[in-house]
Amino acid sequence: MILLNGKPQDLIPASDRGLHYGDGVFETLAINNGKPQFWTAHMERLLDGCSRLVIPLPDVACLKAETTQVADGCERAVIKIIITRGSGGRGYRPPASPEPQRLVMHYPWPDYVVPQEGITLRQCLTPLSCNPRLAGIKHLNRLEQVMARAEWGDDLVHEGLMLDLDGNVIEGTMSNLFAVRNGVLLTPDLTRCGVAGVMRHQVLLLAHKLGITCEIVQLRAAELEGMDELFVTNSVIGIWPVSCLGEARYGEAPITQRLISALNLMMEQK
Repeated sequence: MILLNGKPQDLIPASDRGLHYGDGVFETLAINNGKPQFWTAHMERLLDGCSRLVIPLPDVACLKAETTQVADGCERAVIKIIITRGSGGRGYRPPASPEPQRLVMHYPWPDYVVPQEGITLRQCLTPLSCNPRLAGIKHLNRLEQVMARAEWGDDLVHEGLMLDLDGNVIEGTMSNLFAVRNGVLLTPDLTRCGVAGVMRHQVLLLAHKLGITCEIVQLRAAELEGMDELFVTNSVIGIWPVSCLGEARYGEAPITQRLISALNLMMEQK
């Protein structure tokens, strides 16, 4: 099912600025046991994105009702919420009185096949551009991720690692990255670019509860070879351990497994 402004419809005006300029934001969230997961965190990021782009804020209660309607009867599913600025005349200047469009879409749960020992990660050639004013939010312009994901077609490679223009590790094409070194959990600084993932935030909270020291740092690609553990996260996949990145291999992952167990327990209790 697809709802456009609350009505079953899959056609959006050709003049919509989301189509023309990527002028909007989106959220992708998991439905587990028939309920949206981490709803509040997703809405906080969605509203932050709208605020930063100066798009009138959507009604969160309305979005919750529409999400519930679209997910009705589904034990597990993926829901995508898109907010665009709406239609406007030709040119980049936003309309003085925008009329945002909201879409709520249902997708079946993905059939990812993940090896028990962990996924294979590769480094992408496509860099992420730096723009602190857009860093953290999920705006609709995802061309860098599209280009990076087009770099490989091997189903045995599960995710690609993206760097910024200065060679700092930022994130995966669809995920955030974590590393463990000497018992300390590390994740890249996202103040200049990248998406501040909802699951990334949850993992940081879980690590704090478990007494695992966490640091947000700048990481270079060469440093990852010396890490004890790597894993990636997003709201749909949860936590994926990494077994291989280039020539580097990662075996036992005790901290990753502690976090997976804590996340699974938290999800069961929701």
